[in-house]
Amino acid sequence: MSLVPISSMLHKAEAGGYAVGAFNCNNMEIVQAIIAAAEAENSPVIMQASQGAIKYAGIDYVTAIAGVAAAKAKVPVALHLDHGTSFEQVVECIRSGFSSVMIDGSKLPLEENIAITRKVLEAARAVGVSVEAELGRIGGTEDDISVSEKEAFFTNPAEAEFFVRGTGVDALAVAVGTAHGQYRGVPKLELELLKKIKEKVKIPLVLHGSSGVPEDAIREAIAIGISKVNIDTDIRIAFCQAVRDKLDSDPKEIDPRQILGPAREAAIEIIREKIRIFGSAGKA
Repeated sequence: MSLVPISSMLHKAEAGGYAVGAFNCNNMEIVQAIIAAAEAENSPVIMQASQGAIKYAGIDYVTAIAGVAAAKAKVPVALHLDHGTSFEQVVECIRSGFSSVMIDGSKLPLEENIAITRKVLEAARAVGVSVEAELGRIGGTEDDISVSEKEAFFTNPAEAEFFVRGTGVDALAVAVGTAHGQYRGVPKLELELLKKIKEKVKIPLVLHGSSGVPEDAIREAIAIGISKVNIDTDIRIAFCQAVRDKLDSDPKEIDPRQILGPAREAAIEIIREKIRIFGSAGKA
């Protein structure tokens, strides 16, 4: 099965009252884990490449590994650029084979965010690639993207309506209380704000920084209108803990396959768990 854009996935999710998991892929084992988990749960799935992943592996490697994985997959798979930083980078990802891109103009004034999003949409729509944008800043740090608590602010519902009308974007990431990276405490989602945004915005909404958010809050957010949920940190934690456990139990192990194999299995289990929470199991 070839890579598909996220737009069709998310409209089905929105109509069906579930969300599609978007999982960051940082190496081959995590790509394999994402596909294995999605197939085991018979779920559509989104693989995301962040700034750090592209720098680490190289855009050609990311696209090639994801393309091979999608071609062999029995479920719909998208390859999505997470937090694209410029028009030039977005175009590079589209040319490389990404089926979906995000342009993050959330740090820009509203009119500038609209302008760059429209520019990206013009390029992406011409080749059938879907586009996600962001309004409001999501706190925390993810690779090269860092937003302090003072800088982070919630999405304004009226501005969200204006932004979507002015761009025609396929999906909108909103800031309603989540953050990238590990939380110091238990995050609290502003669900009433999310309801107000959804009343104004009639396209799929995206929840970034969802690792560590309580299951009940995630389910409530999906019931309100979240159709794409991003997960990275929880996968990293499970993957790295499995590596530590393997090396603690056998410090003399030098076979990367014996070290990374258990880590891949740990990633599969956490991704399967998230898919079930999001309600997309059985929806492929």
